[in-house]
Amino acid sequence: MSRIGNNPIVVPEGVTVDIQPDVITVKGKLGELTQPYDSVSISQQDGQLFVTRPSDSKPHKAKHGLYRALVSNMVAGVSTGFTKELELVGVGYRASNQGQKLDLALGFSHNIVFEIPTEVKLETISEKGKNPIIKLSSHDNQLVGAIAAKIRSFRKPEPYKGKGVKFVGEEIRRKAGKSA
Repeated sequence: MSRIGNNPIVVPEGVTVDIQPDVITVKGKLGELTQPYDSVSISQQDGQLFVTRPSDSKPHKAKHGLYRALVSNMVAGVSTGFTKELELVGVGYRASNQGQKLDLALGFSHNIVFEIPTEVKLETISEKGKNPIIKLSSHDNQLVGAIAAKIRSFRKPEPYKGKGVKFVGEEIRRKAGKSA
């Protein structure tokens, strides 16, 4: 029994859901998202969405929870949106943006220029005495997560000094250095 798949999805005011036989479209104040689906059925009753599976076979059970989570993220995204914040820890690590181009100085011989898709709103915050912060926000949770993971992959936090690109609030497992 899928605990996640059986939970109903509450559709807030101002969000419209269009359910076709193999694709669902969710529209809200922040945008529009579509998601193809198979092996499950989606129905709407009394301002709630229900995802049901045809049988208890293993592939149907797996897709039941998956599509319920994806549709829930779509509804939350078009109504409230998603935000990810990355922090640059290290001496000389800087971030700036010109429009949708993110310019990162991460201790390499050259700066990394990364083009951000137009669906994602980009903001860089640099205050004196604090680590630079990159703020990504959009209505698409998958896209924001993928872009944040890509930016983090340019310089992952290392375990000795903790230098690198990390999520705000992320705990880095630290190792002891050389013992003299």
